[in-house]
Amino acid sequence: MEEVQIGTQTWMAKNLDVSKFRNGDVIPEAKTAEEWKAASEKGQPAWCYYDNNPENGKIYGKLYNWYAVNDLRGLAPKGWHIPTDGEWTSLTNYLGGSEIAGAKMKSKTGWYGNGNGTNSSGFNGLPGGYRLVYGSFNYIGKTGIWWSSSEGSASSAWDRSLNYGDGDVYRSLGSKRSGFSVRCLRD
Repeated sequence: MEEVQIGTQTWMAKNLDVSKFRNGDVIPEAKTAEEWKAASEKGQPAWCYYDNNPENGKIYGKLYNWYAVNDLRGLAPKGWHIPTDGEWTSLTNYLGGSEIAGAKMKSKTGWYGNGNGTNSSGFNGLPGGYRLVYGSFNYIGKTGIWWSSSEGSASSAWDRSLNYGDGDVYRSLGSKRSGFSVRCLRD
């Protein structure tokens, strides 16, 4: 597993791409918009490839709803965990703050409109897009969004995103029913 040391933290250098929980149970794949919506409405874990295309998975990993992230069976491999909101903040602070950390976290290639970063941190953030609550996909090549393990409300959790148009890192509350990328942090 590729990893990178950033300050005192050790991060995976790629997006998570697992289809089983740590205990070996299968995480259901939601191939259709209906399957995605049904899993999320029931608060059940699900994953997908962007546009349900396995070729996208080879580059960007899988998109997971927050119910997979928060499942007690463990989404992260042994020795790793899904970062908390505070751990994401520590990363962006170490890289100089949310206004400039994004450029250091973005990959050198693959971003729309020459919106690439320097990847000076080694994080190698890719624009894997995301899946909306009702199952449609958006912004591959333009946006990368990663879950935190920190709940914001009954229906939302904190995330971090990078966009092609600037070097910022955005902190926001995403619907738990959305599909975002996952990066893991060493325990």
